Amino acid sequence: MTSPAPASHPLANLRELTPARVGLGRSGASLPTEALLSFTLDHARARDAVHAAFDVAGIVVGLAGLGFAPIEVSSQARSRRDYLRRPDLGRMLDPASMRSLEAKGIGPCSCAIVIGDGLSPTAVNVHAVELLRRLLPRLAADGIDVGAPIIASGARVALGDEIGAVIGARMLVMLIGERPGLSAPDSLGAYLTFAPRIGLTDAERNCVSNIHGAGLSYAEAAFRVSWLVREGLARQITGVALKDESGGGSFPNTLPGCDKSAT
Repeated sequence: MTSPAPASHPLANLRELTPARVGLGRSGASLPTEALLSFTLDHARARDAVHAAFDVAGIVVGLAGLGFAPIEVSSQARSRRDYLRRPDLGRMLDPASMRSLEAKGIGPCSCAIVIGDGLSPTAVNVHAVELLRRLLPRLAADGIDVGAPIIASGARVALGDEIGAVIGARMLVMLIGERPGLSAPDSLGAYLTFAPRIGLTDAERNCVSNIHGAGLSYAEAAFRVSWLVREGLARQITGVALKDESGGGSFPNTLPGCDKSAT
């Protein structure tokens, strides 16, 4: 009598559906060499993403191609070392940047865009301009005026609150590099805050996260962000009070108060 062919291992099927490390096997008491080398490489990529240089010049050129002359500001974090050890410094504008924003006399706008390096400058260097290329036409189609983009170095998410308050933005969208993971060192997040001001918490923001090559596409992210901007302005809310009712239920990762990034 012929025995039935053995069923495929369930963990093998699971590995086809997720980049998570499952069913790696073992060699004695340790991981197999291939799994260990893969982990070491991904860990190195994540560390490199955190310490990568913020390509402000490249982003300026990219924004110029979209017809914008961005404004550059900095937080009070003077170095990457300060940024990582003192998160509070990344949430406050450097005094010279504050004076510069005030001196420019930027008028109030419906939606301000801030591009910050966050915990993965790599993500911002690669994805920020391309996301805006899809997002800006959607905002324009909804009649939402966007001010000059602001590029913020040494930025945590909450830095956008102070920037938005200074320029009088009704809605602020901050594009920022998320904390690198072992499967996504270049993930971009978009944080939306209505009536930004100092002292807000993450419960008062919406987040569209995991924007990268193997995650949320630019088109999907632009759809989500534009919907949240439009509805947030209309209802005068963001955060836990604003649920995603865009109808794009198959698009993941649009959670109020998302905490993957540099808050």
